[in-house]
This record gives sequence, structure tokens and C-alpha cells, in this order.
Amino acid sequence: MTVSAADTAAGVPAAAPATNQHYDLDPEIFARFLDPLRKYSSGLFRTDADTLELAQRQKLSFVAEQLGLTGGERLLDVGCGWGALLLFMAEEYRCRTVGISPAPRQHAYIRGRVAERRLDGLVRTETASFETYEPEAGAFDAVTLLGSVVHMDGLDTVFAKIRRALRRGGTLYLSESCFRSEAVRRTFDQRPGTDFIRNSVFGSGDLRPLSELIAAAEGAGFSLRAVHDLTTDYHRTIELWSENVRAAAGELDDLDAGLTEQLLRYLEIANAGWGYTTKHYALVCRKSR
Repeated sequence: MTVSAADTAAGVPAAAPATNQHYDLDPEIFARFLDPLRKYSSGLFRTDADTLELAQRQKLSFVAEQLGLTGGERLLDVGCGWGALLLFMAEEYRCRTVGISPAPRQHAYIRGRVAERRLDGLVRTETASFETYEPEAGAFDAVTLLGSVVHMDGLDTVFAKIRRALRRGGTLYLSESCFRSEAVRRTFDQRPGTDFIRNSVFGSGDLRPLSELIAAAEGAGFSLRAVHDLTTDYHRTIELWSENVRAAAGELDDLDAGLTEQLLRYLEIANAGWGYTTKHYALVCRKSR
């Protein structure tokens, strides 16, 4: 699943080759199996009857609650995807949001949604990796990373940059899939399924134990406010994505031959290890001083 030569010839910019090949695909692919907001991370299910769309909106409200948003805050979303969080926080809380992603198609898609929803002045994005992005010191009240730190090297540097970007009293919300422990990482890190997701789908990624994320956050000077276990929510999210992929198999394969099979393999591998090899956590951290 890569940007094709035909796409490039037609004027679609190629993604950064080693880091985000999965995220720079045709946005119509994601429309076939994500919710209407195209949020590409775990939802939050309050009841067994919750739809995918409801669960994703509930998750975004949960993130806002964890950040303590009341309205008008400055928010940086690192790895902004298709803009679900940016647009939601701008519409619901009138936040001034900035999204960072190295995937050009995502920015083009978000620009279209901003125009449709008349959110000019509240939402902007920058095509960059977080490693090269330099935010103004103290420019943000809140920073979010939903499933993006897995693609970043040097946790100490990442958390230090996030802390610099936040004002005093600002809050970080970070959610990530993690190996259940360091021992599990040593056992499973080089298994074929892990390698397939890391290199054949994402381009690169480093699944870590929760302990490494906490150590890096505390080492950067953050105060840890909460840790939430969202493993069962992500499992249910992927189940619903898989159902949508199967329902849209013909359309997906028309967009890219063999895509249905590859997506289902990715989703099935990702969903197989929850609670045994992997967990999904959300960390809430405060820049207290």
C-alpha cells in the first residue's frame, strides 16, 4: 500500500518514504472503513450498542475532558491524521488547533473539511515530521498524540519538545499501543506479524512498553496525572473496522487490487494480541512548573 507512480505523475506528492506510507493513501480508502470523522485510532465504547461513529465522538469528548478544555484553548495535534481531533475541538470548543503530519494527502483532505465547515482561522496544518517541527516555546495549552509516538525515535527528545511547546500548566494527552512488558517485547518484537505491521504497513514503528513512555514523560519534567487502559475499546474499534472492510471489499479492491486482503491481515494481526502481548494506554501529563 504505497503511493503509486501514476499518483505522483498526476500531481499527488509522495509521502516521506520510510515513515508514513500507510497514512498517505487515497483518503477514499479510509472512508470505506472508518467512521464519518475518519478518526484512525481507538474509540470509546460506553455500551455494547454503541456504533463506531458514537464511540469515536465519545473518545474525542473524553480527550477534551482529560485536557480540561473549556473553550478557546490553543491545541497542537501531533500526527493529526485526517483531522478528526482538530475539527472536533475547533467546532465543539472553538479551540485554535494546529495539526502536524508528514502525509501530504492528509493536509489536502483537512483543508477541504475546514472550508466546508467554515473553520478558517481555527484550524491549520503543517506538513512536517515532529522531529523537524519546532513549535514556539509555550505556544500551546494542550498537546495530543493519538497513536503517533510509535513512529518517533528518541522518546527523551520527543517529550522534551512537547514540554517546551506547552505553557506552564499545559496538558499532554498521549495514547499508544504498547507491549505488555519488556519481556514480552523481547519475545515478540521480531515475530513475522510484528514485522509485517511495522515495515510492510507503517514503514517504521517502535512498539514500547508503557514503562518507557512513563519514564520519558517523567524524565522530561512532566507530572503524570492519569493512565487509562483502553485496550478493550481498541479491540472493539478494530472489530468494527474489519466489518466495514469486509462490507466494502469490492470498492476497496477497485481502488487498489488486493487491498481488502492486506487490510484484513493488518487488522487481524493488530487485534490478535490485546491483553496478551499488547495493551493500549492513554497517558495524561501536566507541565506543572
